[in-house]
Amino acid sequence: MQVMRRIQIGFLAMVLLMGLSSYWFNRIQSDRKSHKSKKRGRLAQRELSNWESVCEPLFRGEKLFLWKEQPSAVLRPSDAAEPEDYCSNLEAQLHYSQSPLTAEEISFPLAFIMTVHKEFETFESLLKAIYRPHNLYCIHVDEKSPAQFHLNVQRLQGCFGNVFLATRMEPIIYGGMSRLEADIRCLMDLLHLRTNWKYVLNLCGQDYPLKTNLEIIRHLKTFKGNNITPGVLPPNHAKVRTKFAFRQVLLPNRSYVAKTKKEKSPPPHNITIYFGSAYYALTIEFVKFIFKDQRALDLLDWSKDTYSPDEHYWVTLNRIPGVPGSMPSAGWQGNLRAVKWSDQKHHDGCHGHYVRNICIYGVGDLKWLDKVDSLFANKFELHSHPPTLQCLEYRILKRAWNQNTIALQSAS
Repeated sequence: MQVMRRIQIGFLAMVLLMGLSSYWFNRIQSDRKSHKSKKRGRLAQRELSNWESVCEPLFRGEKLFLWKEQPSAVLRPSDAAEPEDYCSNLEAQLHYSQSPLTAEEISFPLAFIMTVHKEFETFESLLKAIYRPHNLYCIHVDEKSPAQFHLNVQRLQGCFGNVFLATRMEPIIYGGMSRLEADIRCLMDLLHLRTNWKYVLNLCGQDYPLKTNLEIIRHLKTFKGNNITPGVLPPNHAKVRTKFAFRQVLLPNRSYVAKTKKEKSPPPHNITIYFGSAYYALTIEFVKFIFKDQRALDLLDWSKDTYSPDEHYWVTLNRIPGVPGSMPSAGWQGNLRAVKWSDQKHHDGCHGHYVRNICIYGVGDLKWLDKVDSLFANKFELHSHPPTLQCLEYRILKRAWNQNTIALQSAS
């Protein structure tokens, strides 16, 4: 009798469980349909409140216990997801769909170049944060990257009409001409596609914004049509880069740049070479100039066998008087990128881990990142330190929503 009663109770429990499972499945499906039909401009407040209790203490520098694999605030599509499902999920996660565009943003379209080779989920997070339907995005994928990475990027690109792949992919060699050629190719593609954008900014797949799109625009406007190319005259350790010829070496398992004994000829047109950041914000007039002006064309050709030419090409051209948007007396100013180098003492150390002397940010770096007045930070790895990127995502969403609310109130 007792056995029979247990069987009956077990059967009832199973029926109840099946009923609950069916209810929640239908509820989730209904919520997904409702979410897809949400009117643009409604912030996912529940997502923000979920992360507020975790992220706000971290931005204050408080220490919290977090599981190494903290669950994401949003569902990340798998490699096996159908293209339509993937695009639908991705669109629902885009920041602009949760915080609508302001008139100021629409009247100041930007272009972005993103050079990527690994960390697809990290790159996906970057695009979600900076995507706006009126901007342009050129993606250059390292030709050497795994086939699955190429497929993932192609699938992502296919979700948008204003995101496209570079018309030619280079095998990127660290310190070589190929990195500069990737940017040049995307710049050419951007000009052919549309010419109404105001500035172009170049990024790598492990960057992440510290400012909203509106804040980036307002920062660029303070330069009044000038290019931002941080740099100075080359220090002694950098002079060898353009004194001797270098050659790119591409092998099946590794690639590198090798120094030769051949000395370089002087720069063309008696141009003074500067040294600086490979990252920039360039006006469309300057981009048109580099494809037409003989000085720019000759400097590009001369730079092909130098070391890391992307760290002297832009900054050098932008120091020539009379060049569109040039800043001949500029220094390191611009606040384009926040980086924690292992050999610098202006920061509080790396709370993640170092790769090639650059900090991969951990949650302990959030307080520092919250105070830095830069447009972007470098570098991040979503799989290594998930809450770091997710808390920055929460921060950007919150600020974008607040800015939009203020803009709407001012307009009314």
